[in-house]
Order: sequence, then structure tokens, then C-alpha cells
Amino acid sequence: MPENGISVPKLGVGLEYQAQVRPFIEASPDAFDFVEVVPDILWTDLGPGSDPRYLEDPEGTAFLADVAAMMPVIPHGIGLSIGSAHGFNRDHVAQIARWYEWLHFPWHSDHLAYHLAEHRSEELNVNLTLPLALDQETLELLTARVLEIRERIPVPFLLENNVYYFVVEEQDYDEPGFLNALSAASGCGLLLDLHNLHVNCRNHGTDPFAFLERLDLDRVVELHVAGGMEFDGVYLDAHSGTSPEPVWELLDWVLPRCPQVGGVVFELFGTWFDTVGEERLHEQLGGMRELWSRHQPSAARAGAR
Repeated sequence: MPENGISVPKLGVGLEYQAQVRPFIEASPDAFDFVEVVPDILWTDLGPGSDPRYLEDPEGTAFLADVAAMMPVIPHGIGLSIGSAHGFNRDHVAQIARWYEWLHFPWHSDHLAYHLAEHRSEELNVNLTLPLALDQETLELLTARVLEIRERIPVPFLLENNVYYFVVEEQDYDEPGFLNALSAASGCGLLLDLHNLHVNCRNHGTDPFAFLERLDLDRVVELHVAGGMEFDGVYLDAHSGTSPEPVWELLDWVLPRCPQVGGVVFELFGTWFDTVGEERLHEQLGGMRELWSRHQPSAARAGAR
């Protein structure tokens, strides 16, 4: 067990599940080593007080069961809203715990963000992962919730650095400092999304390598890469194509410096799959595998199929 208390298998290259990508997953299982899935897209939330609260899509979960017979399937949630000030969705945690009993994944993750907010005694879903204030109050709120999740589900829990399109001034922490403090206080791992980092640095004129040099890379368990687009002068985290060159440069730099990393995942929204096409998707995954083999050589040999 490493000093940071996080130990996961070295899986390699992962691909995000989307319904439109299912034929590629079926036809090209040797192009990747595991599948990551946003579990929330495979269930309907009937709301607090409903029993059961979550109705699962039988076709989608049956497909994942077939995939899980061949390779790991890892949940990457969007529904937890762990940073909401007014409450914490323990039903969501219980649902992920049920998925753990089913899939026995080696780790799971969610976003360091919130999308649920209280307004006039009602809960509103803004349908965006909004950034959190990086202050001591937020740190204490998140630490207690992460500890509860870790107690409920007995594998590492990761939080992902978020995209932000505006800057909050005079915070207690900068972003890498907050991530370091949160992981140290709560024991969570980090999901380092390199495209999110690229988006923020491109939009706000900051240096991604300065960010990475300050981040405790021993806490990084998973990496994400993706593509985006520019709209009206703003670069968006649109998951709309293959990774741009600056993201490849970040991956090449950071991958050998993350001793506990278990995998790197390519994210692509299903609506863009036909635009990208199978050939470019193979090229993307192949480039990721080449970097993984170069920088994690013993792990690549151990994970060879």
C-alpha cells in the first residue's frame, strides 16, 4: 500500500461509454482496456421518497454486464452534486454502492462541482457542473461528505477538477492548493482531467504546467483527455472531437509523474461519434496506448491481453 493510502490496478487505456459508441465497443474491444460509464445516463431518478428511487435502463445495463465479463467497467458520476450547500444526496451514494456489488469496480469518481441548488425551498437542477468556492468552508463541507462516501463504498473515490468560465476573486486557495488540501483531509483520490485544465488555461491565460507542478500528483488515480471547440471567442469543454495537441503534450508530461495512476480515459459525447469516425477514434486510443506503454511500461506489460 503506498504512503497516500491509494492503491488501484494499472488498467491502461479507457473509453467512455455512450450509446452511439456501443457498436465500436463491440467491434473493437482490443482498442482499449476498460470502459468508463456515467451511470446516471442509465437510470431515471424518480425523486426523493420514491421506492425505488432509481429505475435502471435494462438494455443499457445488460450491455454493460456483457462488457464487464470482458473488462472492468468504472462509474464516473454526474449526479452526486457533492458541493451543494443545502444538502447531500445519500440516495445517489446508495445507488453507486449497489453498482459496486454488481460490478466490483476498482475505483469510482464524480465531479468537484454542484448542479443542484435551493431556491425558495425548492431544489433546482441547473444542468451544469458549476465550480465551487475554493474556501475553508467548502473544504470542510466536502471532507465530511467524502469520508461518508469512502465509508459506504470500499474502493477509492476520486473527484475531478472542474471547468470554469469565470474567475472568483479573493478565494482562500488556488485550484491546485485546494485539490491538495481536499485529498489530504478526506483521503479522496484525484481524477485529473487534462482537457478541463487546457480549457481553463486557454480561456484565462494561465500556465497548465505551473498548475501541474503544484498539484500533488501522487494523489492522481485517473486521467481524462478529450476535445472541444471554440464558440464566440470562448473555448468549450464540448467533448466534440479528438484531443488537441496541447492536451497530448500535457498527457506526455504528466503520465510518468503519476505513480498511482490506474488509467487514462478518452471522453467523447455520442452525438459526435459519427463526425469523429472509427478511424480517428482508433488513432486517438492508439496514441494513448503508446504513451501509456512508454511511461507505464511495467503496468502495460502486466495488463497486456
